[in-house]
Amino acid sequence: MKTRGTLRERIIRTLLVEPNGTLTKYKLAKTAEASFPWTHEFLNKLQALKLVKGTQVTNYTGLINYWLQIKTIPEKKDYMHKNPLNLIQETNIPYALTTYQAENLVQHYLFPSRIDLYIKKEDVDKWHEELTVEGLVGKGNLRLLIADEHVFYGAFKRQNLTVVSIPQLIVDLLQEDGVCTEAAEKLISKVEQHAISIN
Repeated sequence: MKTRGTLRERIIRTLLVEPNGTLTKYKLAKTAEASFPWTHEFLNKLQALKLVKGTQVTNYTGLINYWLQIKTIPEKKDYMHKNPLNLIQETNIPYALTTYQAENLVQHYLFPSRIDLYIKKEDVDKWHEELTVEGLVGKGNLRLLIADEHVFYGAFKRQNLTVVSIPQLIVDLLQEDGVCTEAAEKLISKVEQHAISIN
């Protein structure tokens, strides 16, 4: 059973990945795995806030900021590994990069000082085994983020690495704060100018 918070995030994520209004309300509900009446009610709320019209996003930045206000913080596990990117590229365990490393692959603004990657809850032990063969547990250069698996929606490949969707990357950068906020604002600007593909 998904919480209302999770369902709200799923709907927002889906809308931001496909913001042009091409999704039917039924398809949106199905993609978010939410009931149609609840999806319809939540869309009405977003429309009252002047963020969407139907399933079309009319205020991209506004919807990102609304998402940031309600976003759940994922569970985190920290590691130090001598060559994390090699390990990630060679593994067949699902993941999606976000924050510094993902931004560097997409926009090349931030130094990838830490590798943050979303993983599925059921894969925590597998990742732990992989990372502790040649790595250490504790604050280091790699962070596992355990969240709702819908976080993988809209993920794409860049340089043979899987990256979260652009909207997910933006909201994660904003949550990270500091220089990441500048990187997020640059990405938002590119999305609004259609200078970057969001799906």
